[in-house]
Amino acid sequence: MAGRRRTPPPVRFDPDLGDRPLTTARQDIVIGRWQGVRDLLHATGDHWALRTHRVRLLAHAVAGSTTVETWLAAEPKSADAQVLKAATEVVRLFGRAVTAGRGAGLDRNRVDRVVDCCLRAAGSCPPDPMPWASLLTVARLYEDGTRHRVTQWWDELLRRDPHHMEGHAQLLRYYSARWHGTHGTMYDFARAAAGAAPPGSPLPVLVQIARVEEYRYVSDATHGRPVVPPRTGQQHWDHELAVTEVRRTWERWLGMREAGPVPAQEVGELNYLAHAACYAGRAVEAADAFRLLDGRAVRVPWSYTGDPEAQFTRWRRQVATA
Repeated sequence: MAGRRRTPPPVRFDPDLGDRPLTTARQDIVIGRWQGVRDLLHATGDHWALRTHRVRLLAHAVAGSTTVETWLAAEPKSADAQVLKAATEVVRLFGRAVTAGRGAGLDRNRVDRVVDCCLRAAGSCPPDPMPWASLLTVARLYEDGTRHRVTQWWDELLRRDPHHMEGHAQLLRYYSARWHGTHGTMYDFARAAAGAAPPGSPLPVLVQIARVEEYRYVSDATHGRPVVPPRTGQQHWDHELAVTEVRRTWERWLGMREAGPVPAQEVGELNYLAHAACYAGRAVEAADAFRLLDGRAVRVPWSYTGDPEAQFTRWRRQVATA
C-alpha cells in the first residue's frame, strides 16, 4: 500500500562492514590460504581509505595465525605483505598489552621491534599512509609517549594523505586523557581537523569520537559505577555545544557528500554520528544516519552506553517515528 513505512533491515554486526570482497578474502584465511588476501590488496590499489579499512580488518583476522608470515615467506618482496605484517604486529602488541593489564606497561624493546616493522613497511611502499597510521597507533604504548617521534610520523602521514581518517583517529586517541594527553588537547585536535576537512569528508565526526573517548575515560575511572545523577550524566551528550557539533558534523559530512550508499570504510564513523545524534536528541540527523547505515552496526560506541544491538534497534525505531 502507498505510504506504508518500509520494514527496517535486520541489524547486522558484520565484521567486514558490508565489504563483500573482504569477506571472501577472510574466508581464504580460515582455510589457510593467503592468496586471496594478496589478490584483494592488489585489486584495492591506491584507494587509500579503502585499503586502510581492509588492511586494518585483515590484521585482526590474521593476528592469531601465521597467514601473513607464510605470505612473506613465499613473496618476501611483497610491499602489501609488509604493510599487512606491520599492522598485524600492532594488533598482536595491543593484545599483549591487554593481557598484561593497562598499568603494567610493555617491554620497550618489544615496542621498538614493532616500530621497526612499521618503518620497514613504510619503506617498502612509500606512498602508502597506512604504515604511518600503524606507527601512530603503537605510539600509545610508549610510557613516555615518544612525542617527538609522533610529530615526525604525523607529518609523514599528512604528506601522503592529509585527510586520512584512520591516522586522524589514532592521533586523537593518543592525545586523549586515557593515553598521553588531556580532554582539552583531544577536543582541540578534533575540532581543528573537522574545520579543515573538505566537504563530504567524514573527518568532522572526530568531534563525536572525542566525546565518546571522554565518556569512556570517566566510565573507566569509576569502574562502571554511576558517580553523577542520571540527568547530569546525560548532559555529556546533549548540552548545547554537543548538540551544535552533531548538527555541524552532519552538515559538513552527510549534507555535502555525493548521494548514494555510504562505503564500508565509513560505516564505523557513521555509527559514531548516529549514536551522538540519538543521545543529543537530533532525531532528523539520527534517522538519516540510520537510513544510510542500512542495518550495518558496530559495537563501539553503542557498547559504552548499553547493549549494542538493543540500543541500535531501539533508537532506530524511536527516531523513525519522531
